[in-house]
Amino acid sequence: MWIKSNGCANPAGETQLRDSIMLFKNNGPEFPCPAHEREKSGYRITACGIRLDTNYPPGEHLRMTVRTKRTKPARISFGKPFWARFSPWFILGVAAILAPLYSWMALTNMTRHEAFMNQLLLEKGEALIRSYEAGARTGLGLHNWGYLELQKLLIETAQQAGVDYMVVVDGEGTILADSDPSSVGRPYGTDLNLKEIAGSGQVRWRLVPNPGGEDSFEVYRGFSPAANRPLFGQGGRISPPVDPETIRQMIVFVGLDTTPLEDIRKRQRNQSIAQGALFLLVGCAGFLILFVVQEWRTTRRSLSRIKAFSDRLVEHMPIGLVAVGNDGLIAACNRSAEDILGLVPGGVDGKPAREILPQCLLDLLTELRESGKTIEKELECPLEDGRTLPLETLATTLDSEEGTSPGSILLFRDITEMRQLKEEVARSQRLASLGSLAAGVAHEIRNPLSSIKGFATYFRERYRDVPEDSGTADIMIQEVDRLNRVITQLLEFARPMTLQRVPVSVAEAAERAVRVIAAQAREKNIAIEIKISADLPAIKADPDRLQQVFLNLYLNALAAMEKGGVLTTMAATDPDGTVQVRIADTGTGIPADDLERVFDPYYTTKPSGTGLGLAIVHKIVEAHGGDIRLESEPGKGTVVTFRIPGGKGT
Repeated sequence: MWIKSNGCANPAGETQLRDSIMLFKNNGPEFPCPAHEREKSGYRITACGIRLDTNYPPGEHLRMTVRTKRTKPARISFGKPFWARFSPWFILGVAAILAPLYSWMALTNMTRHEAFMNQLLLEKGEALIRSYEAGARTGLGLHNWGYLELQKLLIETAQQAGVDYMVVVDGEGTILADSDPSSVGRPYGTDLNLKEIAGSGQVRWRLVPNPGGEDSFEVYRGFSPAANRPLFGQGGRISPPVDPETIRQMIVFVGLDTTPLEDIRKRQRNQSIAQGALFLLVGCAGFLILFVVQEWRTTRRSLSRIKAFSDRLVEHMPIGLVAVGNDGLIAACNRSAEDILGLVPGGVDGKPAREILPQCLLDLLTELRESGKTIEKELECPLEDGRTLPLETLATTLDSEEGTSPGSILLFRDITEMRQLKEEVARSQRLASLGSLAAGVAHEIRNPLSSIKGFATYFRERYRDVPEDSGTADIMIQEVDRLNRVITQLLEFARPMTLQRVPVSVAEAAERAVRVIAAQAREKNIAIEIKISADLPAIKADPDRLQQVFLNLYLNALAAMEKGGVLTTMAATDPDGTVQVRIADTGTGIPADDLERVFDPYYTTKPSGTGLGLAIVHKIVEAHGGDIRLESEPGKGTVVTFRIPGGKGT
């Protein structure tokens, strides 16, 4: 998984951190990474992120390699832009949902509107019929009123706006009066049940085709202007008599112009189409907004998870990380950096780097700004508490998308343990080489020594009466014996060590060694202190070899305290069950230049020493599966610490 961050670029260059380091994974415990797993996994660091190239379950051993490599500026990426994720099927799906919905709404609205317009026309037609009936009813009582007057009244009524025609027919469908006088006497409405219409008095309507334009909205019902009264005026009969039965069967038809209705219907249809497009647009926009909001929430959750994971990973990575902005303020500092530099946890963010970081790292940042190139180097870094840490460092600038640099980043780690491991490996290799060489040389020397000692013994006996010659022979014999002892020690050092492991009390082994050197310590006015708890668990070790370790270390301490002092022995148990023994003296100490060679064979700072004491101690401790470390300061004394596994042994 890549963890990228806005405005960050991977550091340039490439470095491989080669020692064993610690790694947190899946909230599991930290665990060491042995060297034989060196190339199995990777830890690729960008300026603000880490790539973990491994599928190891929590608790397994793995090797973590840190590499940095320049790439393009990194940024948070979630794939395509959200608008590019819309499939055409999504658009079609939205349209398939919204189009029928709006069509139904538009159809319902148009149907309701058309029904309303039809009702208006129906009421208008009925009002015209009533008006015509009222005029006819009034005219019946006037002089000279008859069919001709009905025709005239019909023509005048039909001249109102929006009226196409008016027709009055009898029960047989013969036109009695018409707004077009030429149509009088012709049949009309014969396709209807005229007698039923005349008798019911119910207003009805229908659409009648109009060759000259839009269909006419025709309203019709029974017409009874005079009920059973004859159409006679007061001045005499003008019109022919009408049969009362004909009057009861008269029907009036009013044809209304539907052009305004069609105009309204067209406007309504256009309006509905426009509303439909707007509705579809608003609907799609609504779906789009919902989708964008959901994407925003998903992206926000993803960013939160990535940020939490990245922060946790960077916080627990075993490499110190410090980010410094162009303003000189510390933008980020993880826990490892605080531990390495001895900083106050969580108290450095936002503070000036010149007040927090040691001068060696400030100089590295200055060099980075001047060169603009990634810098990798090992530094000896003095700290405020007096320590001097060897650091492996990498400094690089951060690149933003605009091509500017928002700041710098420092990656560093304490390589003290790595140097100690290298020294141990080099020492072991030297000891192995010297041991092999010494074994061969010792065998070659021992045979001539036997001959020399034999001749020296012969000459001592022969010249017993000559003191000078006899003394010379004694010196030769003593030197041969001393040389033979050295060769014996050398052979013992060179050959593989065999241990007879039994449960051994560390306190008892120390006390036995103290009894051997007690007289010599009293002569030099040296106080001996043994601070070992009685409940310290026993270890499985070779008792003779363990006593030899104590004895050799005690003898070296006595040799360093010619003017008296204190020899202290302490022991404690580590959490893993390992027993740790510390032997401290207040002697002259060892120069710093000699510390790296004190465990080498035949290296000694004493005029009478053989240089094998500490080398043998080192070999015995390693044979028990332990390790030994020596710390010394000239004029203040020396502390030797060795660790041997506890009861189970190895």
